[in-house]
Amino acid sequence: MLLSDLAGKEIINLHDGAKLGLVGDADLDISLNGAVESIILASRGGFSGFWGSKGDRDRDLLVIPWQTIKKVGSEVIIIDLHEKSEKNR
Repeated sequence: MLLSDLAGKEIINLHDGAKLGLVGDADLDISLNGAVESIILASRGGFSGFWGSKGDRDRDLLVIPWQTIKKVGSEVIIIDLHEKSEKNR
């Protein structure tokens, strides 16, 4: 699978049905051997995502481990994420 195959797909959480974001808005965490470890999305929470300063937006990241991906479809990626793992930068 190519990275371009993932671009533009909506990420949906099977656990609660939440739309988490688009892969085009994401970064990938890649190990030294070239395997994808996780997808990192900017958090979509409250007004701070829109009204906050650039520094505030950069701090809230949602880390989606690659193992949680259940299905990659033509328009969406289905994941099963029970607990949100947030990373602060």
